[in-house]
Amino acid sequence: MSDSLYTGIATSTGDGRAGGRARTNDGLLDVTLAIPKEMGGPGGATNPEQLFAAGWASCFHSAVKAVAAQRKVDVSDSAVVAEVQVHPTPEGGFSLSAALHVELAGVDQATADQLVEAAHAMCPYSNATRGNIPVTVDATVA
Repeated sequence: MSDSLYTGIATSTGDGRAGGRARTNDGLLDVTLAIPKEMGGPGGATNPEQLFAAGWASCFHSAVKAVAAQRKVDVSDSAVVAEVQVHPTPEGGFSLSAALHVELAGVDQATADQLVEAAHAMCPYSNATRGNIPVTVDATVA
């Protein structure tokens, strides 16, 4: 593996996702965690899946913008929605799946599809999850 460009550091304390706290080493992110109501918890706070979705959406959006810039395509009116789902496994554990929805304006569908495909090959979150969890990626042109 090549030299690292950056290391993000976060620490979970307390009861983890069940009322614990997650904080980055620089203090810029400091959140209370809760199990979502849909999973039998109290809700009312963020959860690891939301944090993962926010990170992936942001990273993937940056990849879309980088690919578009390389190809001299204007995607200033764009957004990425990441959905991260939790599934029970037969063994009593849990697994994840994800869907990335890219919204673009000012380009045709073929260009949007090409940008999204290239971004999916570039994004470190996509590369980390490839082959490990089911992921769908789509582009919608406004």
